[in-house]
Amino acid sequence: MTLRNMALLAGAIVIALGIWLFTSTTAPEATGEPMVEVTVPKLNIVETAGQLLFDSNCATCHGKNAAGQDGVAPPLVHLIYEPGHHADISFQRAAKLGVRAHHWPFGNMPPVEGIDEANVSKIISYVRALQRANGIN
Repeated sequence: MTLRNMALLAGAIVIALGIWLFTSTTAPEATGEPMVEVTVPKLNIVETAGQLLFDSNCATCHGKNAAGQDGVAPPLVHLIYEPGHHADISFQRAAKLGVRAHHWPFGNMPPVEGIDEANVSKIISYVRALQRANGIN
């Protein structure tokens, strides 16, 4: 191998390594700690039903009161999920189809098994109540 070819090979390796380092994302270390502080408002009957459904279907990842879990899943009480950016249909689709990671480095969200559209609507009511109570409209 000539010196020129070795230099080209070394350059290609350096470029490939740089691209890999630049584009690879490492998920944060999972501590499970809440990512945001959440004020919980007085809930109406639909929101309370949504809280129960959230606790049994979503809190394992998204944390108590949708505060997220560091290194596990994002908080839903966050400006990213305000209604103007993520309409209710976004939550319906996420539960039904899952979501490809795009705002956070936690990886893809799988579909939520065994929950129907009516129950997701109750969960959305609960999350929106939390958001409003925390200044996210």
